[in-house]
Amino acid sequence: MESTLKPQYHRLTRPREGVLLLELNRSPVNAFHDEMWTELRAIVERISIDPDIRCVVLSSAFDKYFTAGLDLNAQSTLNGSQDLDPARKALVLHQHLLDFQAAISSLASCQQPVIVALHGICFGLAIDLASACDVRLCSSDSVFSIAEVNVGLAADIGTLQRLPKIVGNDSAARELALSGRRFDAQIARDIGFVSRVVQGKRTDVLEAALELAKEIATKSPVAVQSTKHLMNHARDHTIQEGLEYTAAWNMSMLQSVDTSIAMKATLAKKTAIYPPLNGSSRGAKL
Repeated sequence: MESTLKPQYHRLTRPREGVLLLELNRSPVNAFHDEMWTELRAIVERISIDPDIRCVVLSSAFDKYFTAGLDLNAQSTLNGSQDLDPARKALVLHQHLLDFQAAISSLASCQQPVIVALHGICFGLAIDLASACDVRLCSSDSVFSIAEVNVGLAADIGTLQRLPKIVGNDSAARELALSGRRFDAQIARDIGFVSRVVQGKRTDVLEAALELAKEIATKSPVAVQSTKHLMNHARDHTIQEGLEYTAAWNMSMLQSVDTSIAMKATLAKKTAIYPPLNGSSRGAKL
């Protein structure tokens, strides 16, 4: 079925075959309020079941800002709980945080790989978003900050859980999270937060991300989605648990027609063409 989503704070385009470009698009600085992250979750969950999307690129529609983080001036749904007693208010806040976390985590649980093209100002929630993506590229003009401590709170939407595992350097992660100081693209690369720094600005890193997405989109969708799924599992389990789970997963996935298609194409020195995951061009689409 065709999507009924009509994004207000995001822009969706198909710049490459099998690639969806998802751009944050709330003027002037992509500051997030409740409606924006709720919409993001709805979009990503629809992407995840679209058989024609093989890879996703997350970026910004604005040249100078990826996102400045939370919109501190926005009217939050939490304001309606001001008359409640502390226990009831806490329960409302707890559910609000869980919903917000789920919205950002939808990027990690999305079946397709998500590449984020970071540039310009990347503060606060930008780190949460990027940490939930599979591949992080940034332009040389990027400026980062785990800014939550600067406004009197601990980051609560995923950065403190994902960043230390991504960079593999607990001291560096704590230094940046506890100080809230800004750091540049080179530091982001040095600590392993991003895999590549692209010289230039928004258009340059976006082009690099789209080319990578285009390459990934040519691969077997069974192999690509299985790889993401198994790497997510391996991150959160022991090596032995990961090996056993992979064996159980691949006892069915190895029977995919994609394997024979890939082998025949390689031998014939041709480009492999893989069928959609649902076996047709029909399905939930954006």
